[in-house]
Amino acid sequence: MTASGTGLGAEAGARAARSWALAVLRVRGRALGVALLPAAVEVVLLTGGATGRLTGPGWDTARWAVGVPAALVLLAATGIALVVARARPAVSPTVPVAEKSAPDLYRLVRDLADRLDVPAPSAIALTPDCDSWLEDRTHPAHGPPPRPAHDEVPGPGGPGPDGRRRPATAPVLVIGSPFLWWMRVGELRAVLAPVVAGTGPSAHPDIAAARRFVRGLDAAVAVASTPGRCPLTRAVCAALGWVARLMLRGCREQAALMERGVAAAAAERAQTVDYGLRIVAQEQVGLAYAGWDRLLTKVALPAWRMGRWPSRLDAGVVAALTELSRRDRLAEGFASRLGERPACDLLEEPGVVDEAASLLAARLFHGGPAENGPDWAPVDWQAYPEEVVDRTWRAHAARLHRVLDSLGVRPAAGTPDRGGPTLARVMDHLMDAAPAGADATADGHLAAPAGPSAAPATGDDETGGDTDTDGGTDADADADIDPGTGRGALLAAGLTAELAREEAAAPKGATAAGLFPDTSLWDDGALPLFPLQPPRTGRDLLADHVTAMVCCAAVDTAGAAPALDWLDGPSLLLDGERAADLGPKVLHLIEEGDPGPLRDWLSATGIRPEKPVRLV
Repeated sequence: MTASGTGLGAEAGARAARSWALAVLRVRGRALGVALLPAAVEVVLLTGGATGRLTGPGWDTARWAVGVPAALVLLAATGIALVVARARPAVSPTVPVAEKSAPDLYRLVRDLADRLDVPAPSAIALTPDCDSWLEDRTHPAHGPPPRPAHDEVPGPGGPGPDGRRRPATAPVLVIGSPFLWWMRVGELRAVLAPVVAGTGPSAHPDIAAARRFVRGLDAAVAVASTPGRCPLTRAVCAALGWVARLMLRGCREQAALMERGVAAAAAERAQTVDYGLRIVAQEQVGLAYAGWDRLLTKVALPAWRMGRWPSRLDAGVVAALTELSRRDRLAEGFASRLGERPACDLLEEPGVVDEAASLLAARLFHGGPAENGPDWAPVDWQAYPEEVVDRTWRAHAARLHRVLDSLGVRPAAGTPDRGGPTLARVMDHLMDAAPAGADATADGHLAAPAGPSAAPATGDDETGGDTDTDGGTDADADADIDPGTGRGALLAAGLTAELAREEAAAPKGATAAGLFPDTSLWDDGALPLFPLQPPRTGRDLLADHVTAMVCCAAVDTAGAAPALDWLDGPSLLLDGERAADLGPKVLHLIEEGDPGPLRDWLSATGIRPEKPVRLV
């Protein structure tokens, strides 16, 4: 594409965005006209009475009939306008990056803005996600804007305190933190080019005003939806919310088309910057997203559930994707990029930034506290196997035996320690192949566990076995929860109830304001904002707990070791090799009540199921 073609395309996109911005502002104008219409009629009636043209009892009654509603409508419109103008718009949770802590990154972004001939972003922030965008934080509730440089060109921001026209504050550039660690400097510049190019259309007064109007309406809806108010206030807020939603519906399509035009104009303008490299960089975006999602669900989530938060998640993305390139031939060649300069070198202290982004990720995806404590502490990757994997296995094993005790299950016959927790006890209990729902057992009876009903638990308890399944609908919920045997079903129900009790007793996540200045701008009570996984079924919980029991027995009786697999999370090492074939054998025991394949595997690996294991 030629430079002239690119310029024409960008100009066409900007014109389309401005036309749709005017359409959004027309919705605001129509709402203002509706609010002023009764007052205008009253002005006509009063003027007619003053000039002697509209006199008589009928016109006097009309003036009163119109004047009172007009005053009420004006009062309501003024109140709604004040709420829309002053309500605090939503702000994405981010880690702010000061210029002194990343001068090279700021220099790269400013050079990119100069090449694109657009205003440079006012600040840079990081988000623990694989995405980048511009965010307007010029609302007074977001704090004072940064002081403009002395050489900035005055923009459409309006007059300043000295009477001169002040420059408009550019939006903040939000960058996904995984990009900085996985991408090279050139790739990051290519990915950020269309994002930074969006500051050009954003500076247009009509587009900026339309965005402020839409954000104000959205914030007004949030204000109206706040619970815990008195009945009178709830009635007023209900009316406010109805009006704000009505105007949002009226301009929703126009606002979407305006943003589409802004994106098209930015993309066209960015075509002139590293076009060939952008194609390669987009491939890295998809790869980084896959690695980040895998790292969060398989590696970080088990640690968060154990009260530990990995403090180097972004560095873990590099390790996970490097491992992927080693296993998958389709990913060959990606590891060779590691010899180039990574984008995280643009930061003065990458480790500090990584730690802050990792803690923010724990808050967003798990709802963890904002500050460290005895039950919420950072963990590095070297200590992950002992601090997370081993503790997770033993916590699951202890929960499993507590449920067995509540069910009255006796210790396995032939064990040297009849009172100790053994794997043989679990296997002997699940060996019964009675149909699901059967009440009788070898002990004569099995009492249902006390506590909440057996519903799918909300935890994703990673124990080393890959037993993920998707939850079904209400119609087949019983089939999803049922592990396959009568004893297994009751044991799964007991585990579900026990886990529900533990989660109900645990303190909820976010509390005090912590490391980030931005935390005052978003609602801690809504954490976690993005839960990682759906509820787990009873079969999944039982498989996780039995697998954890097997892993504890392997560590205590066969010299095995807990380990971290970058793609699959907690894993078991036997003679230095990962035990990848354990999951199917555990599922066969749970679903079929047949311990044969698992016993053969235990015998071949030297694991002794009759020996007690350490639970804590």
